[in-house]
Amino acid sequence: MNLPRHIAIIMDGNGRWARRRGLPRTAGHKAGMTPVRTAIEECGRRGIEALTLFAFSSENWRRPAAEVAALMSLFVEAIDKELRSLHESAVRVRFIGDRLSLPIKLQKRMLKAETQTAENSGLKLQLAVSYGGRWDILNATHRLVELCLSGVLSTSEISEELFGAGLQLAGLPEPDLFIRTGGEHRISNFLLWDLAYTELYFADVLWPDFGVPELELALERYAARERRFGLTAEQSN
Repeated sequence: MNLPRHIAIIMDGNGRWARRRGLPRTAGHKAGMTPVRTAIEECGRRGIEALTLFAFSSENWRRPAAEVAALMSLFVEAIDKELRSLHESAVRVRFIGDRLSLPIKLQKRMLKAETQTAENSGLKLQLAVSYGGRWDILNATHRLVELCLSGVLSTSEISEELFGAGLQLAGLPEPDLFIRTGGEHRISNFLLWDLAYTELYFADVLWPDFGVPELELALERYAARERRFGLTAEQSN
């Protein structure tokens, strides 16, 4: 099977999963940790190079304060609980997003995870926390403006490659496969630049119920597609 090098996932449906069971939304977020482990393990087992998970968007700050606080605590708890296993599995952990907007305690855990796994040669795992695609593009733009104003760079030298080097996923292959669970058909300000030629796959299943069979189906659908990157079918063959 033709496998993607890089998979990006919007893990949608935790709240609805909990509500259907008469549980608080936080119970859905906790249940969503099981498919996170599954996705990491399966990508590592299949030799997929990179996995990027959308954990908390820049827009999610507008959710009820109690839910946001619970999510921040869950992130800290998850790092403490999973870091050893990730490290032993040679996973390299990296966080993308506006980390300065996050609680100091969480920032410290994130830095610890990145430092401890920095030399690992296995799956490259990116966790998007307080991330937004527009923020990412603006951040990269500010970097280029500063280089131009300082005289290091001229505007005529700006290229897609230079711009991409300032994005959060710099150094990684662009996602080949985007998966969104929960039945919604949109990308919700996720990796706007990076998803230019990504194959999109939408699943109706809610994230806590996303297991190996659902991942295999997404991979099968991906393998069946013809990726031409703007070329004709004859040129791409």
